[in-house]
Amino acid sequence: MQASMAGRSRWAAALVFAFAILAGCSAGPAYRRPQPPLPAAYKEDGIWRVAQPQRIDADHPWWTLYADPALDALMARLDAANNSIAVAAAQYRQARAVAAAANAAWFPSVGVNAGYSRGLGNGGAMRAGDAASIGLAASWEPDLWGSVERAVEAGRAGAAASADNLAAARLSTQALLAQDYFQLRAQDRQIALYERSIRAYRKALEMAQHQYAAGVALRSDVANAQAQLEGADAQRIDLVLQRAQLEHAIAILVGRAPADFRLAADPARAETLPALPALVPSELLQRRPDIAAAERLAAQANANVGVAAAAWFPTLALGASAGYAGYDLRHLFDAPARVWSLGAALAGSLFDGGLRRARSEQALGAWDAAVAQYRATVLGGFQEVEDNLAALHWLGQELQAQDRAVASARLAERLALEQYKAGTANYLAVVVAQTTALGDERTAVQLRARRQIASVTLIKATGGGWTAVPPAATNATTATTAATVASTTATSPPPATPAPATASPNRQP
Repeated sequence: MQASMAGRSRWAAALVFAFAILAGCSAGPAYRRPQPPLPAAYKEDGIWRVAQPQRIDADHPWWTLYADPALDALMARLDAANNSIAVAAAQYRQARAVAAAANAAWFPSVGVNAGYSRGLGNGGAMRAGDAASIGLAASWEPDLWGSVERAVEAGRAGAAASADNLAAARLSTQALLAQDYFQLRAQDRQIALYERSIRAYRKALEMAQHQYAAGVALRSDVANAQAQLEGADAQRIDLVLQRAQLEHAIAILVGRAPADFRLAADPARAETLPALPALVPSELLQRRPDIAAAERLAAQANANVGVAAAAWFPTLALGASAGYAGYDLRHLFDAPARVWSLGAALAGSLFDGGLRRARSEQALGAWDAAVAQYRATVLGGFQEVEDNLAALHWLGQELQAQDRAVASARLAERLALEQYKAGTANYLAVVVAQTTALGDERTAVQLRARRQIASVTLIKATGGGWTAVPPAATNATTATTAATVASTTATSPPPATPAPATASPNRQP
């Protein structure tokens, strides 16, 4: 009897050891970060490289580089009230819950059961009887082929990608707010320019009327002056409309109804172009949350390949139960009513109509798509940086030429008015000079606004104040609440997991 017990103990120990060895295997390929094309430097340099750049990081919000208190106040409202950010935060919480659900598969499930019935039986004589039971039951599936490990890996990668998407949504919304705000300020400056021009046109009209009354000017001079004044006023009204629409857009971004939001005009606030730090292309991969999210989605797709691969192998289910069962409620908890069971079941599919193969192909296709999307996101990031580096450089050149044109137009306008007063030129020359001066000044205002917006877009293209979280901070990052994940980012890829010795139907990605 003792020998039999010892034999069973050795068999159980050997079985546990075998399970431990098998549990160290993981189906599917180990993850390797896709390698996108990385240029050594940006093609467009322009004014991006400066001698002493200001600092941009998570502790120094990037919009403060513009030194605009009104913009700072709007940004403070944005993070708390913007609905797009709230949607991304809710999706991040969902992704964390999915990761937690995958992690729960590591542990056994334990439950309690109780039952009572009354029925009629035939035990030599027909009689009614009671039956009752109560007990605990536990079950567990060892992760023999790494299916749970890969599922947990996929869940963590998905949660990290969702956190990066939240950071990307926040950065994108911040940039959109800044762009709308600077466009609105440009409208303020253009409206002020037209109001100033309208006052000058009104004086010119009065002068033409006086000269016409004195008989030294034509009626057409008065008509031209009147037409110029009314045309400028119509353009001013159109600018007021555009400003109102921009104000409405800003109200929605900060979570307010347009009817309850007002932004005072400030035409005196000049265009600001902050000093920005230099970046090499390789740093872009660590500074853009959308690139980090795309990389984490590739890691998730790779883990899902392993989950699909593990489905080819049999599963082992371990179960145990203990409790009481009997026909006499008065003696239900007595020793004779005790029941228990231990068991194991090994199950595998021999034929499924191609279901597992289809799921494996689906997972491999998702991996290929995720890798292609990651590389496309990286290339798109490079394009966005190059576009705005070029915009800052060439808009600066264009603005210098436009400022010279404004100076010449103002001189021509002044000379035309003096000549008209002296009677040596007709009023048409005045109209042409004034129209040219107004157009050139408006173009200069627009160029300054475009250059300022390009600087915002460039900061967004390089990730703003966002930087990647180091691997040591992964657990702390995933434990934060959605309200405090402004800088929650992608983690580094998990350590490579050795592939199982058993052949797998998957190919290396």
